[in-house]
Amino acid sequence: RRPRNRRMQSSRWLFVRRRDDPPAIVKAPSWRELAREAEVEVKAVLDELPQELREAAGRLPVVYEPRPSAALVADGLDPDLLGLFVGDPHSEDGHGSALPPQILLFVENLWEFAEGDPEIFLEEVETTYLHELGHYLGLDEIDLEERGLE
Repeated sequence: RRPRNRRMQSSRWLFVRRRDDPPAIVKAPSWRELAREAEVEVKAVLDELPQELREAAGRLPVVYEPRPSAALVADGLDPDLLGLFVGDPHSEDGHGSALPPQILLFVENLWEFAEGDPEIFLEEVETTYLHELGHYLGLDEIDLEERGLE
């Protein structure tokens, strides 16, 4: 899933501060912290899926990476990619791809796309996960767009 061009809401801090405190410079979370938050969000999304879909989705590994690897970018993928499904779709026998089916979520790209807003980050994790899950289930980009998962 590639980032959409859309205006983001203003950033929020990841910590609580008193109203009269001066603004602080906050370091962005590490990619491992972002991956942990994304993993929690993906599990929550899975819990909300219908049983039949939940079972199929539960067998599909999700891998959390900071950004697409140099090899993926060299293969022509956008370095700003938010997520990627690799492998054969669920409906196929699994003999066409050298890779096992899995979803890759690029958490630093998701964080940057959300402009550091934790709420938007989680929303984008959900949307990107569902988008890539749709590919696993055999949906193409037009199908996903019709479902609001572009």
